Amino acid sequence: MSEFRLAFPACVIAGKHRLAADDIGLLRRHSFPDGVRTAHDVVVMLALNNSCPEKCPEWNSFFVEQLAGFIVNYSYPQGSLDEINVAWIMRMFATGGVVNSALELELVLHIMEISAHVPDDLRAFALDQLRLAITDDVGGYKLSRAVDRKGVTRQDVDFVMRVLRNICEGGVLPVSLLTYNVLHRIEAATLPAANHPRWTDILQALELREYVEPRTSRWLRIVDDEQAVA
Repeated sequence: MSEFRLAFPACVIAGKHRLAADDIGLLRRHSFPDGVRTAHDVVVMLALNNSCPEKCPEWNSFFVEQLAGFIVNYSYPQGSLDEINVAWIMRMFATGGVVNSALELELVLHIMEISAHVPDDLRAFALDQLRLAITDDVGGYKLSRAVDRKGVTRQDVDFVMRVLRNICEGGVLPVSLLTYNVLHRIEAATLPAANHPRWTDILQALELREYVEPRTSRWLRIVDDEQAVA
């Protein structure tokens, strides 16, 4: 098994304390002239994200846009998601079901926004980050909450609707049993008097439906690429 090494300029940037906007320019020109397109590119992006303690705001946008674009548009099924790359997303960006950073949670949300189809497992997984913030005081969403309390805030409502907006049908929110249960677990963990009024509107708009997710036998292209270069 070959040892992974970062090439220039990534190897230099990885050794810095702060990743700056100029560094992103170098990466665009030398490391990713066509954008993030391969499994190796993904590994480089993750290594840089983990190695530099401080990052400029431009890195957050670059990280989210490039990785989401690769996962949705350059992995199979192209333009969409299935249960296989959803399992990969959960494994790569969460530990024990908890997304640990706000940036990685933003990546998950953006993946959902640009995908033509989002399996319900990923939708429920994203919503569960709110429950974990309220009940266990952990996770990337907890780190981004402006108000730390045992109730659904306006920020929380906006987060929930960001996850559910693509399935809204004229004021009705058709959801599977999995998503329905997560939302009601959030409700059970809060005091009704402490919840934003729009939270009640969301619960009343839920319509339980049975969904059959398409299943495939192929694996996320990142794995195929890694095998090809092994």
